[in-house]
Amino acid sequence: MASEHSRFRLREMMKGLMCSHGYSYGVAVIVVLALSFGASAEQLSSRECENLGFTGLALCSDCNTLTEYVKDKELVSDCFKCCTEDSNDATTKITYAGAVLEVCMRKLVFYPEVVSFIEEEKDQFPSVKVQYVFNSPPKLTMLDDAGQHKETIRIDNWKREHILQFLREKLKPLAAD
Repeated sequence: MASEHSRFRLREMMKGLMCSHGYSYGVAVIVVLALSFGASAEQLSSRECENLGFTGLALCSDCNTLTEYVKDKELVSDCFKCCTEDSNDATTKITYAGAVLEVCMRKLVFYPEVVSFIEEEKDQFPSVKVQYVFNSPPKLTMLDDAGQHKETIRIDNWKREHILQFLREKLKPLAAD
């Protein structure tokens, strides 16, 4: 089993990948490469992945990059169990019925882009609710049609424009009454 230190290092590297490449980072996944690193076809739930430290929109190409820096096969295997294939269509076709933007009110001062989105842009998205949770980093929890949690995406380092673009692409338009 991977040590807590390894998982911490992994979380930091994944944050860096998400920040430097954004959520639209797209490179075709070579399935053979994924299998060669011991990834199984088993997918973990988003809660299990979050508990392992894999939060955000983890693309399988990011796991490929991770293999270059981390030699812990179990950690890499967990990454592949939690990732989303990033073929040209895989991530662009997924849409959600709504979202919850979760953030700690006391930490908002550290996230001016999130504050700007909440104050100036949030009203464009009636299916997005803001929830203030103590000590929570800024994240979007994407919801299905039944209002069930489907995916959690950390947005600590996103600019307001990135939040807007992501929500425009990933939220289903509301049906006219």
